[in-house]
Amino acid sequence: MNRCRNLLALFILFSVLTACNGKDKSPVQTTKPRLAVETQAVTASSIVESVEVTGSLEPKFSVDVKTQIPGLVKQVMVSEWVHVKKGQPLARIDVAETEAQVKRAEAGIVSAKANLVQTQVAANRAERELARIAKLKESGLATQQSLDDARSEAEAAKARIGVSEAQIHVSEEERRQGLARQAKGAVVAPIDGVIALREVNVGDLASDAAAAKPIFRIVDNRLLNLTVTVSSADSGRVKVGQPLEFTVDSDPGRTFTGKVMYINPELSSTDRSLKVIAEVHNVPERLKGGLFAKGRIVTGTRSHVLQVPRSAINAFDLQAKKGSLFVVENGVARKREILSGAVNGEMIEIASGLKPGEQYVIRGGFNLKDGDAVAVAAKPEATAK
Repeated sequence: MNRCRNLLALFILFSVLTACNGKDKSPVQTTKPRLAVETQAVTASSIVESVEVTGSLEPKFSVDVKTQIPGLVKQVMVSEWVHVKKGQPLARIDVAETEAQVKRAEAGIVSAKANLVQTQVAANRAERELARIAKLKESGLATQQSLDDARSEAEAAKARIGVSEAQIHVSEEERRQGLARQAKGAVVAPIDGVIALREVNVGDLASDAAAAKPIFRIVDNRLLNLTVTVSSADSGRVKVGQPLEFTVDSDPGRTFTGKVMYINPELSSTDRSLKVIAEVHNVPERLKGGLFAKGRIVTGTRSHVLQVPRSAINAFDLQAKKGSLFVVENGVARKREILSGAVNGEMIEIASGLKPGEQYVIRGGFNLKDGDAVAVAAKPEATAK
């Protein structure tokens, strides 16, 4: 009996202690803290539509200079990387033999002209003799044979005049050929430009133009061709006359401009791209041939366009033109699917999914989820006031 009472007392004590402990415990309230984000209002603006391109610069005018006649190089007047003018002498080939031929032809001209004078005198004498014999024949003082002989001599004298004149023409032609060959011994610049390559020295043996390698290369950098490729999807937007803005690594921070001048009438069969050539005026000559260029062909402008930075869009698919971003509504982040339009550098056109005036997250959205409470951070300019 006493044992039962003891067990009952212990049970009552345990129940009381348990109840007391239960009263001390209270439910724990856990609340997720607001995430700090920075937002920006969606505003409409004007954009410049363009096609992104890459390519390389090459001089529009350049020429490889060869010697026109074989011979020993007698003189070289220029060195590499100097400016030359059209017609300026660059080198000279030894043409002493040709010079001797010219002098011989000139002497032949003098001799032929002297011979012409003699034949003309002889022809005049023969004409007078023929007239005298003809009068004697009329008087019966000369025979028919004498008249025929005088007539033959007069005709022969006229023929000798023709031979002398022909000899003069032959000597003059030999002289012209010699002078032309002599002129070919002087290698001159065919265009204005800069000597980009010199492959000749005094004493070298030059070959004729058909077999010779270039001894000079002249480049005119004042007008360059920028050759770029455009994708087939953008090929219909490119027109002759459109501006092409580009940059090069050799001159960072500076933008150069060219104009589309030539468009290939067919796409490449390998990658279905379109080759486009733009002319770039390069005075002063800041650009060089062979530079790699990156830029855009400006195809037009549009107004009232919504744009956001590329960094604000999550999982952006450029090909599918899809992505998402977060819009803040009453302190809560809402995920919004968007469709993109034109890409203008780091700015992306929003074709659908946003409205003007809405606040979208530009920083702090890395760990955001749809429905998270957010605290919009004050912008630096606002805190400075």
